[in-house]
Amino acid sequence: MTPRLDYAKAAPDLYKAMYALERAVTSAGLEHSLIELVKMRASQINGCAFCLDMHSKDARKAGETEARLYLLNAWHEAPHYTDRERAALAWTEALTLVSTTHAPDAVYDGLSPHFTDAEKVQLTMLINTINAWNRLAIGFRAVPPLPKA
Repeated sequence: MTPRLDYAKAAPDLYKAMYALERAVTSAGLEHSLIELVKMRASQINGCAFCLDMHSKDARKAGETEARLYLLNAWHEAPHYTDRERAALAWTEALTLVSTTHAPDAVYDGLSPHFTDAEKVQLTMLINTINAWNRLAIGFRAVPPLPKA
């Protein structure tokens, strides 16, 4: 696949604004492991190879286990995730697929036992941000780097 353009160079001010939002969202208080799981799950759904490559590496560096990364696509069936993570992953799927799911009340209500109102906003902003990054990377054909030999 050939990249279409380097969006950071083509519109640096917009890229800086997007990156500032990313920093604000990821430093808002959610635990790093949850952030990486959400980024990975949305990127799986969207089919963003560039983001999957980046966030799988970030998750591993942060101490995420191989098993949890491998099983993320089947988190519904795998016992490796906490109830808080499951609620976040369900919300991630609902919002990433919002044109189909319309963010069901049952999924939203499932957040309440595990997230404060502020954390619900943080989580939703995280999901929105990774979906925006996915759309930039997919739309402009960002290519993940090949492994070093």
